[in-house]
Amino acid sequence: MQRFKEKLKQVKPRDYFHILLFLLAFPIAMVYRLFRRDLWLICDNGVEASDNGYWLFEYICREHPEQDCVYAVNKDSRDRAKVERLGKTVAYGTFSHWILYLAARVNISSQKGGKPNFAVCYLLEVYGLLKNCRVFLQHGVILTDIEFLYYENTKMDMFVTSTYREWEYVNSRYGYPEGVVQLLGLARFDRLHEFETVPNQILIMPTWRDWLGTNALAKDPEKDKANFTSSEYFKRWSAVIGSERLKEICRKYGCTVMFCPHRDTQRFIGCFKTDNPYLTVCDYDHYNVQELMKSSAFMITDYSSVQIDFAYMKKPLAYFHFDYKDYTERHYHMGYYNYENDGFGPVFEDENSLLGYVEQAARGGFINDEKYLARHKAFFTLYDAENCKRNYEAIKERYSK
Repeated sequence: MQRFKEKLKQVKPRDYFHILLFLLAFPIAMVYRLFRRDLWLICDNGVEASDNGYWLFEYICREHPEQDCVYAVNKDSRDRAKVERLGKTVAYGTFSHWILYLAARVNISSQKGGKPNFAVCYLLEVYGLLKNCRVFLQHGVILTDIEFLYYENTKMDMFVTSTYREWEYVNSRYGYPEGVVQLLGLARFDRLHEFETVPNQILIMPTWRDWLGTNALAKDPEKDKANFTSSEYFKRWSAVIGSERLKEICRKYGCTVMFCPHRDTQRFIGCFKTDNPYLTVCDYDHYNVQELMKSSAFMITDYSSVQIDFAYMKKPLAYFHFDYKDYTERHYHMGYYNYENDGFGPVFEDENSLLGYVEQAARGGFINDEKYLARHKAFFTLYDAENCKRNYEAIKERYSK
C-alpha cells in the first residue's frame, strides 16, 4: 500500500485526463471485443516506427494478413504514412487507442511504456486492476541489471530474449514465472543480414545517463540545458567529436563521421558544436538509427544496446568508458556482461587512446579482429532471419489457447 501511494504521487495532471479516457473507453471496449476477439495491438514508443514492434507488424501484414492487427503511432509521427501503407493504425494516446488497448486479446510492445498512458496503465496492470495479456518484445539485448524490468514492476506475460546468456540471466534473476521468458530473437535483427556499408563511415552513438537532465517537459529548459552542458558527459563527447585528431583521421583516411546521440539527448543536440567538415550531427527527424548502423563501417559507443545490433552484423567497434563507475552505480547496475571479457571491441577511458585505436582501425580498412568474431559466434545463440517468424508463432501459440 505504501508503494502504491508513492506511485500515485508520480501521477501528473495530464495523466488524470487519461484516467477519464480509460473510464469512458472501458464499457465501449468490452462490447467492441465481442466483435474482434483476436485483436493484436502493437506499438513501440508512439513517436517512431522503427523498432521491434514495427518490424513484427510489417511481418504480420506481409505474411499473415488474416491476423487482426493494429499498430499505434502518433498522428504527427514522420513514420505514420509508412505504417499506414502496411496495415491498420490508431493514433497513439487517443480515445480510440484506449478502446483498442482494452479490447485487444494481446498488447505487444518493444517498450515497457508502450501503451496509451504509461502512468495510468502501470497502475492498472502492475496492481492487478486490469487483467490483459502483454508481450514485451524488448528494445535491445539486456546486458545489465535493470530493476524496472523485474516481474514485480511489469507483470508481463511474455518476455522476449535473444541470446542464451540473456535468457538465462533474465529467467533466473528477474522473477518471471516459468515459461514467460522466451528465447526468440529481436524482430529487427531480421533486417541486419542485408546491408550496404559506406566505406570508412564512422558512427558515434553514446547512450543516455539518468542524472544528466530532468525530462523533455522541464519547467526551466534553460537551466536544464545549462546542467547538461556542464556535465562530464557533454564535455567528454564534445572533446571527441571536436578533436583535431579526429578531423585529421578523416582527412588522411577519407573517413566521414555520423554523430547520433540517444533519443533522450536529442533535445540537447544543438549544444554539440564542431568545425569538422567530415562530421554530421544526426537528429532523429532526418536520420534512421538502424539505417545509420547498417551503412557504417565502424562504431564508437559507450554502454548503448545498439552495440549488440552493430556487433550482430560482425562489424568492428570500440567503447568509450570515461564514467564506468558512475554509470554502473547511478544508471544500470552490472549484470552478467563484462566488457573486457565479453565486449565486441576494446575499452578506452580517455580520448587520445580511443582516437589512437580509431586511426589504427582506419589504417587497416576497418576489418574486424578474429577475437571479436569468435565472441560473436559464442554470444549470438540465434543468428538468422527468422526472428519475426519465431516471435509471431510464439505469440500465436501462447494466446490462441
